[in-house]
Amino acid sequence: MTVINLADYQKFSSEKMKKNNIFQTARFFCDIYCFEPGQEQKGHIHGEQDKVYLVLEGKGTFQVGDEKQVLGPGDGTIAPAGDEHGVRNHTNARLKVLVFVAPNP
Repeated sequence: MTVINLADYQKFSSEKMKKNNIFQTARFFCDIYCFEPGQEQKGHIHGEQDKVYLVLEGKGTFQVGDEKQVLGPGDGTIAPAGDEHGVRNHTNARLKVLVFVAPNP
């Protein structure tokens, strides 16, 4: 059994949003995305993958399709395959988001 501690996967970069991979198989991957204030993951589309975002800490503006909404700790959303999606940390605090993507691109 592989056991991890989430605290070990929460590294930030001053240059851009940091993806910290936790688990990865041929079928999915799980990361923690760490955003400094003002950083973003620009809107993009995965043609064949669904993505789940779960906010661990902070608040951010999440886009799925044509909708945008501010999510905070404990909130989550899904970006189905084919829908444009992205995240922006519009606040002055750090943002940490647990992300699942399946199948693995």
